[in-house]
Amino acid sequence: MFLASQGSHRVIEESGPVSENSDLHAATAEKYVYDFTEGNKDLKHLLGGKGANLAEMTNLGLPVPPGFTITTEACNIYLGSGKEPAALRDEVSAHLDALEQRMGKRLGQHDDPLLVSVRSGAKFSMPGMMDTVLNVGLSDASVAGLAAQAGDERFAWDSYRRLIQMFGRTVLGVDGALFEDALEAAKRSRKAATDVDLDVTDLQKLVKRFKKIVSDQAGRAFPQDPREQMDLAIRSVFESWNTDRAKLYRRQERIPGDLGTAVTICSMVFGNLGPESGTGVAFTRDPASGHKGVYGDYLQNAQGEDVVAGIRNTVPLAELETIDKESYDRLLSIMDTLETHYRDLCDIEFTIERGRLWMLQTRVGKRTAGAAFRIATQLVDQGLIDEAEALRRVNGAQLAQLMFPRFDEDTKRELLGRGIAASPGAAVGKAVFDSYTAIKWSRSGEKVILIRRETNPDDLDGMIAAEGILTSRGGKTSHAAVVARGMGKTCVCGAEELEVDTKARRLTAGTTVIEEGDTVSIDGSTGKVYLGEVPVVPSPVVEYFEGRMHAGADEADELVEAVHRMMAYADRRRRLRVRANADNAEDALRARRFGAQGIGLCRTEHMFLGERRTMVEKLILADTDEERETALGALLPLQKKDFIELFEAMDGLPVTVRLLDPPLHEFLPDITELSVRVALAEARKDHNENDLRLLQAVHKLHEQNPMLGLRGVRLGLVIPGLFAMQVRAIAEASAERLNAKGDPRAEIMIPLVGTVQELEIVRDEAERVIAEVERATGTELRLALGTMIELPRAALTAGQIAEAAEFFSFGTNDLTQTVWGFSRDDVEASFFTAYLEKGIFGVSPFETIDRDGVGALVRSAVEAGRATRPGLKLGVCGEHGGDPESVHFFHEVGLDYVSCSPFRIPVARLEAGRAAVGSGGSDSR
Repeated sequence: MFLASQGSHRVIEESGPVSENSDLHAATAEKYVYDFTEGNKDLKHLLGGKGANLAEMTNLGLPVPPGFTITTEACNIYLGSGKEPAALRDEVSAHLDALEQRMGKRLGQHDDPLLVSVRSGAKFSMPGMMDTVLNVGLSDASVAGLAAQAGDERFAWDSYRRLIQMFGRTVLGVDGALFEDALEAAKRSRKAATDVDLDVTDLQKLVKRFKKIVSDQAGRAFPQDPREQMDLAIRSVFESWNTDRAKLYRRQERIPGDLGTAVTICSMVFGNLGPESGTGVAFTRDPASGHKGVYGDYLQNAQGEDVVAGIRNTVPLAELETIDKESYDRLLSIMDTLETHYRDLCDIEFTIERGRLWMLQTRVGKRTAGAAFRIATQLVDQGLIDEAEALRRVNGAQLAQLMFPRFDEDTKRELLGRGIAASPGAAVGKAVFDSYTAIKWSRSGEKVILIRRETNPDDLDGMIAAEGILTSRGGKTSHAAVVARGMGKTCVCGAEELEVDTKARRLTAGTTVIEEGDTVSIDGSTGKVYLGEVPVVPSPVVEYFEGRMHAGADEADELVEAVHRMMAYADRRRRLRVRANADNAEDALRARRFGAQGIGLCRTEHMFLGERRTMVEKLILADTDEERETALGALLPLQKKDFIELFEAMDGLPVTVRLLDPPLHEFLPDITELSVRVALAEARKDHNENDLRLLQAVHKLHEQNPMLGLRGVRLGLVIPGLFAMQVRAIAEASAERLNAKGDPRAEIMIPLVGTVQELEIVRDEAERVIAEVERATGTELRLALGTMIELPRAALTAGQIAEAAEFFSFGTNDLTQTVWGFSRDDVEASFFTAYLEKGIFGVSPFETIDRDGVGALVRSAVEAGRATRPGLKLGVCGEHGGDPESVHFFHEVGLDYVSCSPFRIPVARLEAGRAAVGSGGSDSR
């Protein structure tokens, strides 16, 4: 081999694995640098994923070039103080000396230089978001020595131009487009199709041009001191943790911002030493489908960045068997070793240097949602993991992706071309050719498809904004593919037959030209690209939950089988029950098909809409008890019919009915429209007495902040007979179902209680009505009476309230509003974007429960409520009931059930099972 000596390989093989039980860091609190022989895969928090896994592969005796890792703690000290730890330079020097002795050459020595890569590596994979610099150590003085030792002058100058380009862009902050333009100009001058076609003279001229770009743009010459190169590259990697794109990616993936990145210093091995060398990325299974096989990309005469950047189209990994059979067989053997060892899909980076295989990285690979479910069940069948571990390998967000619609195969479509199916899904949108436009149009409500030749990390915000991503270059391991899979975005890569012109903002497919703004559809499952909008049909997973599809032999059926098994695993293990938020029999039946174990929230205000609105108007306009009783009497049979249908749909399962909650003015006409109507009528001398009375009522009920006004339990106390009518309808419907041999299990819930006295008054009235219905029907009714905990005071006095309540249901929507002082209808559109960007919170508190604030109140209310009434039933019916992260919190605090919309029930079921096996949240990283 060329740079990594046989002696160094003996060191790798002779170094035994470090015990996974040894706490290296605890023993050496001031240690900031670890040799690859010292770490292991369980030290990701300290060595980052790259460093920890390089150490693990070293321990396994796999061919890893020697090197060392600087810890995340050193990074955090540097970022916090602006200075490296005092001991870091000496530690790096000591490890560099040891590496030089092992390799038999010194960093940057003139006749036979040691070159190293300086690479980022955080605990959680952040592909392409942070900095990497290859070929560190090359200079004007050592490039000739590298050429002599390699016997390849072109290789040496190619490596040097790569160093200046990467170093200038990442370390010195030079605009990368300047280097790209210079490279393109050199290729045009030589009429070269790729950079491989440039000869030594071309590359020497390019190096000179690159150095001129550096001096002009950075205000300093490219550094010739190899140690200065390495030190500056290390600092640049540290600083790349806080670049805008890295912070944006962390927000998107919910990665904590205080982890920092490790830095790996690895002796270089070269894939650009001619056609017998190359570099590639391999997966132990297909990250798109989960199927076993040979998946990945390979590129001859290239360095690793060429593969992930997509600047040259790769060949499928299977072709390596023809190119280099010995390396191919060795690689497959290592892939099998790593998958068995990690018990999961592994993503592997490798380099072949003149016929010798080297492993540069492995990690648990990102995968599509469908692949995640298939792989988890496959590994169970192989005996590598158990059902509990399988649940930890998938999450509710992935299941939600699988429930998205797909393209209708039966409709006529105009095919533009076909690329590589990189990340599945059906995405339709207007073609845009840069991230800025993608963001701008998306914020205006447009759905867009981001089209690029290839993406790079600077395109991240545009990728987030887009419905899908289409590139004409790159493969399944390109930047676009890896990032899209991680985000669950539809992506088609490497559509070579499509010509992308980003400057002219057009895509050409044969004779068809797609201009910016034209609609295209991309299918990430097949790689097909269509002109115009293609209709979508329900996902097979939704059809499975609806009972219209069963497992079979084809692709969709395999996915359904995997989902079916994972749901069974979750249902067997979960403690939390899952109910539905449903207001009518149709939604209730759908929820039951999706696995709901009852209704946790029936919002009765939804029963007063439509034609019944006029009945509510009569109730509001009633001046006398007689008018009020007449209005309530008209509503009673309608409410009773609603409840009978609901109880029948949910027969044998609990149904929690919330009494009327919103402000009464919501049932009245808009105050502006009504005022205009009355004014016009007065102008015409055509008075409408009812409109005048309505306008008076609207003015009377008008509130500056209605969500904190006359609503919930306050309505029941202010409007005589309102709650009594609803309780009577529930009781009579229950009695009728019982007499029809049904099994109704109604629970009556009083909303917006802030003090136990409110609840006691309503409870007394409800018990009186229930007793009357029992006497009239001769039927014994068992109707539970409880309340919502949705105000801070209710949570703080939960012990008192539990004396009058048989159950609590946490209304976390209102509880979040009142704890934060946020009006949900206003703040999400006004300043939440700024709050998320500034890191004030990582995710909207209306989306995922705020554990420290709202969550603390929930936890204390649970403890206080059960201290008063040990058998108190506890649930949640706010939007958080279907949020994966929040479900784990509700499991932790001891709730009995969560309730959510019907389509989120499968997600809640899965996450409840994952919570029971200790998955540590819905994290899939």
